[in-house]
Amino acid sequence: MQGITLIYFFMYGTILGSFFNVVGLRVPTNTLFKYQRSYCDTCKRTLSWFELIPIFSYVFQKGFCRKCHEKISPLYPLMESLTGFLFAFTYLTFGWSSALILGLLLISMIIPITVSDLVYQKIPNKILLFFVPLFIFYQILYPSVSWGSSLTGASFAFILTFLIILLSKGGMGMGDLKYYTLFGFIFGFPQFLLLFFLSTVYGTIAGLIQMKVKNTGRKTKIPFGPYVGLSALTVFYFGEEMIQWYIQLFYR
Repeated sequence: MQGITLIYFFMYGTILGSFFNVVGLRVPTNTLFKYQRSYCDTCKRTLSWFELIPIFSYVFQKGFCRKCHEKISPLYPLMESLTGFLFAFTYLTFGWSSALILGLLLISMIIPITVSDLVYQKIPNKILLFFVPLFIFYQILYPSVSWGSSLTGASFAFILTFLIILLSKGGMGMGDLKYYTLFGFIFGFPQFLLLFFLSTVYGTIAGLIQMKVKNTGRKTKIPFGPYVGLSALTVFYFGEEMIQWYIQLFYR
């Protein structure tokens, strides 16, 4: 029975992942609701149902539009697969619990923001503002951390990121500030410290790889939102274990 449920979560995740990808691509350009039906980003042709099957349509069409033959962004199958996997993994990890709701909310926010930041290097206010009341409502119904911890985490995240923006002179943007602050509220203090540390490690590793592969300089900007989102998921799934490991390692 659990196997069937996992398949359902994966399938629904791929369907929503396709929508999240569209949100991430079109919210920054204000074209999300420009057309009533899904369309090709290049020729603007309305897509048939056969071209909207997550993952399968991309593979069947070999990554190209059937009419204009332009390449379809690989972000579509990548984000569809990733969202499906994360939905299924969240259910497998937490079962039918309040943590499952939190996990699905986190994934639903992180995926479109990741797409937007990768393509446009923007973390859209519209996406963040959509999710802020949902996370506040969740905290009211299922307070996974205390309100004191949430408010402390949000305040600390805001001050820390704001100082980094000032000192780095543009190394981070206001989108990162808002993103971090929301995660500070969601995870509270001290888990936000772990989140911030991990995002720095992930971002640094990605920057070094980019410098090595693309032979770019240190001043080349990289989208930081994906690594903040990845660190948030890491903390969500493994944060308690990582903190306990740290305590045992240094304070035994």
